[in-house]
Amino acid sequence: MAATMHVDIVSAEESIYSGTAEFLVAPAEMGEVGIYPRHAPMMTRIRPGAVRLKKPGETEEELVYVSGGLLEVQPDVITILADTAVRGADLDEAKALEAKQKAEAAMKDQSSKLDFARAQAELAQAIAQLAAIRKLRKTR
Repeated sequence: MAATMHVDIVSAEESIYSGTAEFLVAPAEMGEVGIYPRHAPMMTRIRPGAVRLKKPGETEEELVYVSGGLLEVQPDVITILADTAVRGADLDEAKALEAKQKAEAAMKDQSSKLDFARAQAELAQAIAQLAAIRKLRKTR
């Protein structure tokens, strides 16, 4: 049996995943990080993207979209505190495309720097959601 670690992925609204995993890949601020059991302790911010985790005894990875937040790694416990988190299977491509189009339009019609920054953040989240959807389709 492979070594495992406990993983908790929570958002402000709910607990998305709480269980064991053989490994986890997360979109850290400076690039993706892969974490196996007994990883050195660390803490980092995460950017919008897909968290991939491999559950024991399953061949396919589970995907969870996160819009940002914090990742804490302890030797046998991984905690992700996400601003927003959605199970990969629950992502809606039509909504993500619509959000992307709205953000792009808002960037063109900016009335202030704050509006532009907000539109940029929304665009990054929509692009990350679409990438997570593509990854999910590829694995199936």
